[in-house]
Parts: sequence; structure tokens; C-alpha cells
Amino acid sequence: MSLNSLALIENWPVPTAAAGVVRADGTVLGTHGPTGRRFPLASVTKPIAAYAALVAHEEGAVELDEPAGPGGSTVRHLLAHTSGLAFDEHKVTAPPGERRLYSNAGFEQLGDHIARATDIPFAEYLRQAVLDPLGMTSTSLDGSPAKDGVSTVDDLLRFAAELQAPRLLDPRTVAEATTVQYPGTRGVLPGYGRQDPNDWGLGLEIRDGKSPHWTGASSSPRTFGHFGQSGTFLWVDPVAGLACVALTDRAFGPWAVEAWPPFTDAVLAETR
Repeated sequence: MSLNSLALIENWPVPTAAAGVVRADGTVLGTHGPTGRRFPLASVTKPIAAYAALVAHEEGAVELDEPAGPGGSTVRHLLAHTSGLAFDEHKVTAPPGERRLYSNAGFEQLGDHIARATDIPFAEYLRQAVLDPLGMTSTSLDGSPAKDGVSTVDDLLRFAAELQAPRLLDPRTVAEATTVQYPGTRGVLPGYGRQDPNDWGLGLEIRDGKSPHWTGASSSPRTFGHFGQSGTFLWVDPVAGLACVALTDRAFGPWAVEAWPPFTDAVLAETR
């Protein structure tokens, strides 16, 4: 399986990269690089952790608007980065719902909350709720639900197909997760500066009109996904009807800001 556009990862200044593109029906349109190699996901862990939280919600273990995290915050606030928790510290820096404060601490408190509600350690709940049902046998969570996932392109393509055509969740739940929560909220998109508004769904960043952005100039405003500080990303473009995953072993930096948007535009142009 090949898409010529995926070969652009050969030009990225990284030791190793792998990428793939998948449609909603699970058809893999192309892959490039070692797609079975396990890479640290960094924050691409968050959408998978969020999916487990949404399974817990559908199972009745938690409600989206029940208290969780700091005072006044809810499960929804934690998923949407509006709990007021700091980036990497478990301290409150704003009232809930006021600002989009991207927070690893928020996802750690979310994981703790679900573990208490289900009486199952979060990593194990994630495995039972998401990884095993999707056949993501090379994926594991070894620490923080914010950033300590490890996976392969092959596994993430299974997850990206699920995001487009849900089997584990009611499609209406995924539609809510990809709808802006707390519209108009300002904040900083890590690596890309202040965005007004800084739109997010539930554990998924929504492109909308953000500029600059890590997706392409031709990505639709409805595009959603996540990138990670380990040089990783996953996006779904519902208008194009496909998703793309790229994993590398070089930390995010100016190289990624430069390389990722034209790569995405090339993928979209070739599959249009």
C-alpha cells in the first residue's frame, strides 16, 4: 500500500518516522516506514485516554458534568482543558471554564477520577475499554494518562478508524467530543502561541480557524486530533473522509512546525 505523499517523511530531519492514512471503513490507503515499531506518543496519549473516559461515561460509571478535579470543575472541564489546573502542576491558576489552560495535570486527575469510579486502575481500564476491543495489541499506558502512552502506526490507524466510524461509542458521543466545548474560550496552543478562540472538544483539539496550526492550509475547519511533544500526531479530517497518523523519535520543534503542514496538504491533495 502506498501513497506518494507519505514518502515525504523521508525528508524530515528525524532518525525514524512512520506514517499512515486510513478511511472511516478501516481501509488503509497507504503507510510508510516501520509501522509496527513502538514510539512514545507523548500527548497523542490524551485522545485515547479521553476515549476511555467517554466509554466510562456511556457505561454509567461517570457523568460528564459531575464534579472532578479542582473545586467547581467537572469531568467535562478536565477533558476540555478548562478546569483551571496548571500545565504540569496540580495547582489551580484560573476558575473552571474561564480559560483554555492546556493541562497534563487535568488528564492525570481525570485518570484518577475514573479509576476511583470504576475501581480499576486507569491503565487497565483503558486496556479493557479501548485497546483490547480495537485490537491495539502493541499499545500500552505506562504512567500518566496525559503523556505516557506507547503505540505503533498500525495500532493508531485502528483508533483513527474508530474516531471516524465509532463502534465502541455511540456516534452521538463522538460528535459531542468533536464539538467545541465552552465556545469562545481563549488560550495558548502549546508550540503555536495564543489562540482566540482556542477551540477544543473533549480530549480532542479542533482546528477551526486557528493560525498558525500543525495541520495543513487545506485541512477543513472540522479537522480534529492531537499532536505530541515526542514528534507525533494524529488528525481526522471529516470533510476529506480520512485520518492520518505520523510517529517519530525526535522531539517536537521548529522542524515539525515547518514539515507537518505541507505533508498534510500533500496527503489531502493526493487522496482528494
